[in-house]
Amino acid sequence: MPAVHSWGSAIQSSVASGFAILLSGIPKIIGFLLILIIGWIIASLIAAIVDRLLHAVKFNDVAERSGVAGFVRDMGVNTDSSGVLSTIVKWFIRLIVLVAAFDALGLPTVSHVLNSFLLWIPNLVVALVVLVIGGLIAKALSAVVRGATAESGLGNPNLLATLTKWTVWGFAFIVALNQIGIAATLVDTLFMGFVGAMALAFGLAFGLGGRETASRIVQGWYQQSQQAQMQQAAQAAVQQTQLQGNEMPGTGPAGAQPAAPDGRTVQIETRPTNQP
Repeated sequence: MPAVHSWGSAIQSSVASGFAILLSGIPKIIGFLLILIIGWIIASLIAAIVDRLLHAVKFNDVAERSGVAGFVRDMGVNTDSSGVLSTIVKWFIRLIVLVAAFDALGLPTVSHVLNSFLLWIPNLVVALVVLVIGGLIAKALSAVVRGATAESGLGNPNLLATLTKWTVWGFAFIVALNQIGIAATLVDTLFMGFVGAMALAFGLAFGLGGRETASRIVQGWYQQSQQAQMQQAAQAAVQQTQLQGNEMPGTGPAGAQPAAPDGRTVQIETRPTNQP
């Protein structure tokens, strides 16, 4: 660096250094812009292809049956479930493009942050798959519980079906949150507390409100066991009596005459007794 002898030379040296830095950074800036533009276009094309494939395989019907489509509508998004998934794919590719572009620009810190976010996105995809499968299971079990309770006449079918559906959804949300790593310890603690509260509430409700019903059920079981024992004892007594009757000597059918030792039949004459 040349020696500075005046303010003019100092300003001239600073401007020259700035232009040198700018000129050396122009190729990086051009590379950054080219990577960004080309990657943006490629991401949009791939998203359009994914959207068509999802429509071809009827993904919207699966999302409608699982309840994910209703969740998407509640979000206020101006697209369907296939559009949401294709948008996620598009931005995933654009994030990869941004990582490459910032590497070309010479900003490794930004690239590291984006790379960490990219490594987290597969967990988000798995969480979405868990929610879709959980929605399908929740709807199927809800229908089964509604049909079974309506057929047997036990309680309110709609209430039990709704309770079953939201229980399965709760499990699915907990698994999804654990997968994406959002307050996993807090969610596990809250879930354990909820399960414990439900068990305690069920025990208190059955203990306080169902004592008479439980007593009648147990008494019915006891009476049935006593009746079964009495029936078994009566059957055993009848069989014992029959066995003793068959083993008695000299017994035979009614009206049969006893036989003599030589085989001849002995006639027994009965005379009527004189009446007084």
